[in-house]
Amino acid sequence: MIDFKEQVAQVLAKEIDALEQAEIKNLIEIPPKSEMGDYSFPCFRLAKTYKKAPVKIADDIVAAIDKELFEKVENLNGYINFFLDKKAVVKAVAEEVEEKKDRFGGSDIGKGKKVIVEYSSPNIAKPFHIGHIRSTVIGNAIYKIYDFLGYDTVRINHLGDYGTQFGKMIVAYRKWGNEEEVRKAPIQTLLGLYVKFHEEAEEHPELEDEARDTFKKLEDGCEEEYRLWEWFREESLKEFSRVYDMLGITFDSYAGESFYSDKMDRITDMMEEKGLLQKSEGAEIVDLSEYGMSPALIRKKDGSTLYITRDIAAAVYRKEHYNFDKNIYVVAAQQNLHFQQWFKIIELMGFNWADQCVHIPFGLVSLDDGTMSTRKGKVVFLEDVLNRAVEKTREVMEEKNVGNENIDEVSKQVGIGAVVFQELSNNRIKDYTFSWDKVLNFDGETGPYVQYTHARACSVLRKATVGVTTDVDYSYITTETAYELAKLILRFPQVVIDAANKYEPSVVTRHIIDVAQAFNKFYHDEHIITEDLEEQKAKLLLVDTARQTIANGLYLLGMEAPERM
Repeated sequence: MIDFKEQVAQVLAKEIDALEQAEIKNLIEIPPKSEMGDYSFPCFRLAKTYKKAPVKIADDIVAAIDKELFEKVENLNGYINFFLDKKAVVKAVAEEVEEKKDRFGGSDIGKGKKVIVEYSSPNIAKPFHIGHIRSTVIGNAIYKIYDFLGYDTVRINHLGDYGTQFGKMIVAYRKWGNEEEVRKAPIQTLLGLYVKFHEEAEEHPELEDEARDTFKKLEDGCEEEYRLWEWFREESLKEFSRVYDMLGITFDSYAGESFYSDKMDRITDMMEEKGLLQKSEGAEIVDLSEYGMSPALIRKKDGSTLYITRDIAAAVYRKEHYNFDKNIYVVAAQQNLHFQQWFKIIELMGFNWADQCVHIPFGLVSLDDGTMSTRKGKVVFLEDVLNRAVEKTREVMEEKNVGNENIDEVSKQVGIGAVVFQELSNNRIKDYTFSWDKVLNFDGETGPYVQYTHARACSVLRKATVGVTTDVDYSYITTETAYELAKLILRFPQVVIDAANKYEPSVVTRHIIDVAQAFNKFYHDEHIITEDLEEQKAKLLLVDTARQTIANGLYLLGMEAPERM
């Protein structure tokens, strides 16, 4: 597609010798109101160089530049506002979308570069609750965005399948559990046992020592502990798979913490060789006080390892196995210090790729009556949320008497989409309180609204008496509402790049809301299926470009784009 911003920069560069063309392009803005033009260049930075008022500089540049590419160019309070040729813009947009179709917005800027995205990563033998949805859907969207931009992208689910918690689970199972109950309802039963362990440990703290000893036996490969751990893992993965199937999410690797259990001695040996390990009350630490951080505990008194040891081992393995250019971790902001510590440690170990590891933090989910706690059994199961959203959607469709022969499929697409879209609507770093009413509210700027807009565009195309073609008279789609829609579609490829650079799927979410709103205004203001077939062809082309852009945006968010609703 023509880079219209680049064209504006080229025109300005011929008259501004104080700045390089790339600098000029970076300074070009999109005006806050459409009546102020398509692009705007502020002249204030030039005042010191040219020793003139910005308004005078703008007047001089407007008088001198070649205006052939523009409908008009004007000075407004020191800003040079450029109004593009509407037909040229709409034609470029339509031809690009129709040529690339479901690849519109994608590119090959990541060609030859490997990116790992680690996300979801629930703990086995514990419920897959609403708190896990953030890492799961944010990570999945980041994966899709990078993949869409041509990166060789690897999806890793770093399962929490190791650590002292499994000593606790094994102790609890032996004391109060039975095999039949676990097989019948694995996660609910194991959660009950985990809660009971912590309740009992308040009265009998010696249980904590027993759990630590049991985990040490697991690390040492004791047969019975390993058998129970493996069984808990298998049962958990069956439960998790149901949720991932509902969300349409898959992974390239489920290598969790346990995968690195035989790789940690090498890592601690390397730390020792570098003189990083220090003894502290029988344990081994890395002192990070010089870098403004608390000590990092690497090995406990009993010789067992911790998260940080396993994360370092995992990073080294991934670099050696995948040779990544970027290693992205989608993990809650609560873990900021943990990542700062081990990123610094791998740097101190002499790995020059430490800065290729990136932590993408996100805010926490709490309940109306406080923070979730697995230890207290205070959780909302994610599977329950998704199922309830699907049921609610079906009820709404039945109430509105929507005659859809695929009501079960559409209810699933829209209900689950509503939950995902809400997660990805706000900036990822914000905390929020989970509310059933909010999740299941389909009005306003929601996933169902965007999906319905896509279905509406599909409906218009089905009712048309002509097909979609780029061989049209573009003057029919240069009205204000048509042009505003075309400009938003024009910006979509840059929006995808911005979302990748910021690791922020909400950039895509907000943009496709804007596209949907602009399309609905176009649909409302314009008569599309007209008797004038040339007019109809032109308007249908714009309908199809909007439909395709919305579909591509929904895909990047991990959502379906129903053709009928």
